[in-house]
Amino acid sequence: MLYRKFGNTGVKISILGFGSMRLPMEEKNGRWTVKEEESIKMIHYSFEQGVNYIDSAYMYCNGESEIIVGKALKGWREKVYVSTKIPVWEVGKTSDYRMFLEKQLKKLDVDYIDFYHLHGLNEKTFNEKVLHFDLIREAEKAKQEGLIKHISFSFHDRPEIMKKIIDSGPFETVLCQYNLLDRVNEESIAYAHSKGVGVVVMGPVGGGRLSTSDVLINVFKGAILSTPEIALRFVFSNENVSVALSGMGNIKMVEENVHTASKFNSLTKKEKELLDNFIEERRKKEEIPCTACRYCQPCPQGVAIPEIFQLMNYYTIYGLKKFAIEQYANIGKNPDDKRKKADACIECKKCEEVCPQKIKITDHLKKFHKILSSQ
Repeated sequence: MLYRKFGNTGVKISILGFGSMRLPMEEKNGRWTVKEEESIKMIHYSFEQGVNYIDSAYMYCNGESEIIVGKALKGWREKVYVSTKIPVWEVGKTSDYRMFLEKQLKKLDVDYIDFYHLHGLNEKTFNEKVLHFDLIREAEKAKQEGLIKHISFSFHDRPEIMKKIIDSGPFETVLCQYNLLDRVNEESIAYAHSKGVGVVVMGPVGGGRLSTSDVLINVFKGAILSTPEIALRFVFSNENVSVALSGMGNIKMVEENVHTASKFNSLTKKEKELLDNFIEERRKKEEIPCTACRYCQPCPQGVAIPEIFQLMNYYTIYGLKKFAIEQYANIGKNPDDKRKKADACIECKKCEEVCPQKIKITDHLKKFHKILSSQ
């Protein structure tokens, strides 16, 4: 297993981390619960192979993830770094920080948490929760008391907001998305690294999406056996990344990912060129040049334009046809989801008036609805 410097934390971290969001579960008496024995076996196998970073969160696996992680840590606590997250969106007063922290320490059955994240920050939650309730000061107090070792945050927003948060306080590590499908954070990851902030990547296999596509395997002509291997090697090859966090749901996934991390060699210059050229050629032919700037939103009819364009790019460029169709079918399916599919478009063309890329949005929406709803 390869280990990397984790920003300025003084920690050496394994390049593969165990994400405990997708532990195997089963239904019992109408409730989904974690398969405890199987999950602990998976976690222990990863530890035995050199993984020394495990990540959880307050609500993962119906609130059971932290409990299972805590049980798996018995006998391993001094060899493994534990990461978890406070549900910032549930914070209603300053004292909630300590309330959640104490609950999570109890669930994990540990005396301290190595990396305690403000969970899922974006510009709104950073301003309205973190700054409004002075949560950074609460984090600093918890660190001084030894209840947490490092102050961290996970992130879901535009790259410039990530830089703003990094510059705002004593953050030591950041968790953000980065993979072959989504390289938008590449520059901000480099920025974090330059500031001595350790970088953890979530979704290195595109949240599992890349595992269903064999399109990229053809690039390497048999030298690489699976798309997840390509995806992990792509992330590992970015030296600004300290650890790639993979949510693993069965022992086979653990074995395959550990194998890739243990025998890891960076993508060669030729392999990177092959990969970049392959993706670039497909993009020239088929990609909709949507940058997800969201200038087209809100649509008067509620059409989820950026999401639909992204699904079509997944469909055409990466061959993720089943995934794209399933995700399209889910638009507006939940009563709380007010988004609409492309057939709700009335061709008012207000979106085209503000689109910086000058995309013929209404024409594309008609075509995409036929493709994504045809199966």
